[in-house]
Amino acid sequence: GLPLPKIYVIQEAQLNAFATGRDKNHAVLAVTKGLLQRLDKTELEGVIAHELSHIGNKDMLLSTVIVVFAGVVALLADFFLRISFWGGRRDNDNNRAGALLMILGIAAAILAPIAATLIRLAISRKREFLADAAGALLTRYPEGLAGALEKIDADVTPMRQAAHNATAHLFIDSPFTEKQSHNWFVKLCSTH
Repeated sequence: GLPLPKIYVIQEAQLNAFATGRDKNHAVLAVTKGLLQRLDKTELEGVIAHELSHIGNKDMLLSTVIVVFAGVVALLADFFLRISFWGGRRDNDNNRAGALLMILGIAAAILAPIAATLIRLAISRKREFLADAAGALLTRYPEGLAGALEKIDADVTPMRQAAHNATAHLFIDSPFTEKQSHNWFVKLCSTH
């Protein structure tokens, strides 16, 4: 039930793919050359179904709303921190209130971005699981996506030119070769 998105091939040997765009009528699906060459038909179908599910589930819109929410939280934390420094200091009651605002502002400046990031990661993880499930329903063969994800996770091929910090979150897997350093926190925030 989706219009055909624009499809692009990234000239990279790494196994990777992503979907983006503001809505289903302006969606883009990008796959790497390595993905096309090294996955079998059912695995490739699983990855494409996963990415199409992101489009159908409006994950791009949700991601935009989450980024705006995180930005608002960061701005509010900054606002409270600044108001605590610029608040009037005329008498003792005002000094106590200013000190309290400063402590709250510092706590908010430290905790708010962390909380916003954890919320963003939790929602991202849930949306990835939803895309996995919807992709499996679309292909009627979940083993295809599972096999593809195993191959993608095991791939250590570096992405030479298309990898940037600004776009790394779009990919089905981190485009950076450091992805193999899986500590407990990385596993906690892992989406697949």
